[in-house]
Amino acid sequence: MKYLFTLTLLAFTTLVFAQRPEGGRPDVTITGKVLEAETNVPLEYATVSFTNSEGKVVTGGITDPNGNYSIEVAAGVYDVKFEFISFETKVLPGQKLFKSTTLPTQALAIDSQSLDEVIVRAETTEVQVRLDKKIYNIGKDLTTSGATVSDALSNVPSVTVDVDGAIALRGNENVRILINGRPSAIAGFGSVDALSQLPADAIERVEVITSPSARYDAEGTAGILNIILRKEKTLGLNGSIQTNVGDPERYGITGNINLRTDKFNIFNTTGYSKRTSPGNAFFENRFLSDDVTNPLIEETREFDRNRGGFNTNLGIEYFLTEKTSVTASGFLRLSDNSSGTDNFTDEFDTNGDLAISRTRLEREIEDDKTYQLSLNSITKFDESGHELTSAFQYAVNEETELSTITEFNTFPTDVTLPAEDITQIEDQTEYLAQVDYVRPIGENAQFEFGYRGNFEETVTDYTLLEQEEAGGAFIRDDGLSNIFTYKEDVHAIYTQYGNKFGDFSFLAGLRYENTRQQGAVDAVVEDSDLGTNLDFDNKTDGLFPTLNLTYEFNDRENLTLGYNRRINRPRGRFINPFPSRSSEANIFQGNPDLVPSFASAYDIGYLKRWDKVTLTSSIYYQYETDSFERIQEDTGLVTANGIPIIRTLPINLSTNQRYGAEMGVLYNPKKWLRLNFSANAFLFETEGEFNGVDYGASNFSFFTRGSAKVTLPYKIDWQTNVFYRGPRNNAQTETKGFLFTNLAFSKDILNDNATIAFNVSDVFNSSKRQSLTQTDSFVSDSEFQFRVRSFNLAFTYRFNQKKQRSRGNRGGGDDDGDFEG
Repeated sequence: MKYLFTLTLLAFTTLVFAQRPEGGRPDVTITGKVLEAETNVPLEYATVSFTNSEGKVVTGGITDPNGNYSIEVAAGVYDVKFEFISFETKVLPGQKLFKSTTLPTQALAIDSQSLDEVIVRAETTEVQVRLDKKIYNIGKDLTTSGATVSDALSNVPSVTVDVDGAIALRGNENVRILINGRPSAIAGFGSVDALSQLPADAIERVEVITSPSARYDAEGTAGILNIILRKEKTLGLNGSIQTNVGDPERYGITGNINLRTDKFNIFNTTGYSKRTSPGNAFFENRFLSDDVTNPLIEETREFDRNRGGFNTNLGIEYFLTEKTSVTASGFLRLSDNSSGTDNFTDEFDTNGDLAISRTRLEREIEDDKTYQLSLNSITKFDESGHELTSAFQYAVNEETELSTITEFNTFPTDVTLPAEDITQIEDQTEYLAQVDYVRPIGENAQFEFGYRGNFEETVTDYTLLEQEEAGGAFIRDDGLSNIFTYKEDVHAIYTQYGNKFGDFSFLAGLRYENTRQQGAVDAVVEDSDLGTNLDFDNKTDGLFPTLNLTYEFNDRENLTLGYNRRINRPRGRFINPFPSRSSEANIFQGNPDLVPSFASAYDIGYLKRWDKVTLTSSIYYQYETDSFERIQEDTGLVTANGIPIIRTLPINLSTNQRYGAEMGVLYNPKKWLRLNFSANAFLFETEGEFNGVDYGASNFSFFTRGSAKVTLPYKIDWQTNVFYRGPRNNAQTETKGFLFTNLAFSKDILNDNATIAFNVSDVFNSSKRQSLTQTDSFVSDSEFQFRVRSFNLAFTYRFNQKKQRSRGNRGGGDDDGDFEG
């Protein structure tokens, strides 16, 4: 709050000294730009003042969100001073300003001597708008104390995290997740599970990129979530340690340490966590065919997931020269997970009487090891942003899952059924090479080009052993056991150019991507047994234009327009032709005939700031061809117990269209009260058919969230977050809406060097997905709760730091550094 007060004083001071000097000399307009020296990020609210020969400040002003200033001053000779709190002051002496002039761009460096006195605002999530993104500085969100990155994302406007952890942007789950601007093993290999094992405290900001520029991957039809992780910029040794404990059983500890000198910066984040997540589900399947002996099946599931994880990263940034630095880092994550699922199934005959009761117990142990080595370099040729960056990453993930399934009837008689043993070993390797060149042209223009190559290989060894009779020997099921090797290589080149003419800015770019996807199966079965080709080699070329426009009405109001073309590539699981099963009667089978889908997206945004209110809004439209849809169908097969087998299959539908609008309001009416509200509504229309079935559908849905933070007596902070997701549907399934509420309290202790926080997640235990699926052959009614209400107590201690970081990164530049501790 002191920082907010300081900014207010700066603005007030500007009004005080913005007076006309004596005399009749004509006014001239002085323009320019102020950047942060280390990152070339624009400095908003930097002060520019003009002092005459008598040492009197005659006028001045502050920079806008892009670091620009435009100030009228009477013609004359002045010393021009550039200031920003916690940064070294710069002075241009004796400037002869007798006509309108653009002064050289000024880059202010951090003043290490004054950092101890600085406390930044960063109390709530802030929003900044750039040409191609919205930036949310996470700040002090009490509900994420002791939480994970996945939990923190659920509080970001435009983003939703489903009850089973699926992340969506504007209701679309095809979102690309980057870490510091790049694909990374830190975020997981094609899975968001890894984000649930990283501490939320690692996040500095989240960039919501709904209209990505050509610099970014074209993958992800919804857009990109770019998670920027922290790296301390304060000289000396500093860090923090956080511990937490909760119910259901959870505990963890995370430490951050940073040692920075003028020549190098060493950073490390290390953490361990253990978490139990109980959940439950209920399914009622009613079969409409007269051939089914027991047409009504009710299944109840109870499951516990125990996740233990250790993760650490260690890196060093070395400044070779004043212009060039090299960063080397390594990341390691070890996971030891186990889960147990109890399935209780009741089958009813045509008269509605109980015919069979069955219990199926699934026990799974999973060991997961991920490591990543990275080497980055950056050369800043000058302070205007002229730079060359390069990056190389090598990442490996090794995962082993061991599952045992036992089954027995409990009615009408007790009968032990044959058991199953499943072993799945998955090894993934990824290489990434990237180079980017940025060249400013003049004061406002910038040219950029670059190359990125991603090379991935995944080998999945799936073995199913079954007993022919209970208690007998286990025999390999050659119909399902297989080794599937999947390779994906993507080469991309891009170029883009941006410029600003007065109040109008634009950024135009073009990206070319060449994709090769190969699959090979080593198995006993033939292609005809699965009705598809087991080996494939698909190549795709694509051009992806982007255009982003901004018109600034003033420094507090702007209008943006964005267009981009995107691609959605089928991942390994979606094209693996061998079925995997979550239960005996429900299987998922990939489709190697899937082709990439392409989408064109348009976005119009509006931003308006008042003294206490910030409004963001946008309307958007997306048109996608060959879009993916997961359908359910009766395979015509039955289990050994006579239960029909239902298959989930991804297919290409012809088209889908999405129309939407969103709005966000940040309101700080009092020092002790901060309010945040956002809403998103969209209409989703699909067209297409498969196997003679029309899967066309129209779906209107919405989600909204609100947050209130109150400072109580004795400096206790209280925060409440409420999220509601409205009902939605596709061609086969209707899903009800649900409410999710978080509550948190926080108190600073030990002279503000430590914080204790308590939060409750899902206060009303209402985060449940309730769905109804209807087809010509069956009706399925289900309720699924991924995890129940939880309580968490967290303690954080900081050394050589204030309550928040000494300064946040207020800019919107692409921080393409590596994992930052």
